[in-house]
Amino acid sequence: MTNKIRVLIADDHEVIRCGLKTLLVGTDIKVVGEVSTGAEAVKYALENDVDVVLIDIRMPDGDGLTALGRIKLDKPDLPVMILSTYDNPTYVARAVALGASGYLLKGCTRDELIAGITSAAAGESAWTREELRRVTGALATPRLSADVEVPLTQRESEVLKQLAYGLTNKEIANTLHISYETVKEHVQHILRKIGVSDRTQAAVWAVRKELV
Repeated sequence: MTNKIRVLIADDHEVIRCGLKTLLVGTDIKVVGEVSTGAEAVKYALENDVDVVLIDIRMPDGDGLTALGRIKLDKPDLPVMILSTYDNPTYVARAVALGASGYLLKGCTRDELIAGITSAAAGESAWTREELRRVTGALATPRLSADVEVPLTQRESEVLKQLAYGLTNKEIANTLHISYETVKEHVQHILRKIGVSDRTQAAVWAVRKELV
């Protein structure tokens, strides 16, 4: 009998966790742990033997991408897969930059889920060519050299941080208590200063500068 792939599921919705466990019954994959926050995911992954971490992005107490970064610091070889509702290129770019093994959408099929986890457990990339193509431009932009000092104001740095967390201009405005128009202006200044053409590239730059 082959050893089962031990998976930790981190999602703040019990329905999702139960659904995933049900989908994986009768496969070579066994759910050995369930947590509902980013902080719990980091703690469990670092203290227990698991083969793959399957983690949601938007969770209370530390989002999934932050948790991914922390897990990779201590266990760089532990495969972490993102499982998200959001098909957000900024999230995808940050996941690639932080070393995720793949990015599954919650609308994926059972076969796609199993294939993704199996690939990750084998140490392979579960990224699709299309996903990588979407962010390769962002990751390869020449001006994204992280050692270049860019004179961002404090407010621009705050906006960039929120942008790299995948927030929309409207969400950034609410978070920082400034107007939507002001956020738009800041974003334009940030892109110009960094020398990139879109938010995804700016997010990757922020990850490489360790701003997020």
